[in-house]
Amino acid sequence: MSESPTPQTTRAATAEQVDAAWQDSKLAQVLYHDWESQTYDEKWSISFDQRCIDYARDRFVAVSGGAGWPHGKSLEIGCGTGFFTLNLRLAGVLGDDLHVTDISPGMVDAAKRNAAELGLTLDGEPADVEKLPYADDSFELVIGHAVIHHVPDVEQAFREMLRVLRPGGRLVICGEPTRLGDRVARRLSRATWWAATRITHLAPLRSRWARPSEELDESSRAAALEAVVDLHTFDPATLGATARRAGGAGVRTVTEELTAAWWGWPVRTLEAALPAERLGPRWRMFAYRSWMALSRVDRAVRPLVPAGLYYNVSVTATKPT
Repeated sequence: MSESPTPQTTRAATAEQVDAAWQDSKLAQVLYHDWESQTYDEKWSISFDQRCIDYARDRFVAVSGGAGWPHGKSLEIGCGTGFFTLNLRLAGVLGDDLHVTDISPGMVDAAKRNAAELGLTLDGEPADVEKLPYADDSFELVIGHAVIHHVPDVEQAFREMLRVLRPGGRLVICGEPTRLGDRVARRLSRATWWAATRITHLAPLRSRWARPSEELDESSRAAALEAVVDLHTFDPATLGATARRAGGAGVRTVTEELTAAWWGWPVRTLEAALPAERLGPRWRMFAYRSWMALSRVDRAVRPLVPAGLYYNVSVTATKPT
């Protein structure tokens, strides 16, 4: 793989390097996520408060249960800015022996900065999940959130996660897109982006609500690379079978977010389309509480709805003893 650009050069270089990235998925992962690391928390409304602590804990519990807390030595693959590890640590799910990896050096740096601001310590290094730089039987828990859809060889990634787990250890991967759920979410997002960027550039609204054209252009360049970095959507049963082929025991999948995704994706897209200062904490709490209410509806109707219609699928497995 080509040498990774630094986060400082990625923003300026992305437009020039994107052609090469179209031919090299792992280069695209580095370019895109280094670029995203600079504004990722703002884009996805990531925080380290009760709102996101509850979200992370609930996603973990939904698929793996709540026993055995705090877990011991943990590794997160595709850590991003530390959302999952740090919020699970704040929730009491994880102990203090925290380790993270991401193929993007910029994301690892961002995760370390977020940890330091919270008074926490984690060890992190850039790494490809298909070839993790750790010895066999190193961790009690391996986690990930919204990551394996970026990985070219998902089965090999599972094999590596299981390899570095101790016998009896658990892997928990949450927040992966299902095939049908992703199709609906993307259509809703595209429609929201089209409407928001056009309406806010009308003369009466432009000065207060429109993002500068150069920022929208940068977002469009990043969005173009999503076609390279978003490699997979999943059928829940097939994802579970992949984990079993890789050697996982006690494999279980859970799907979440139906109407919550129909609400959540337009909200996230709207937040990306508008100037950040125009949407404050009251808006974010309203959006989150609405999402929570719809999530309760989604859980209530789960027995009546095919699993594949839900947006998110999570999977857990243990390493045989």
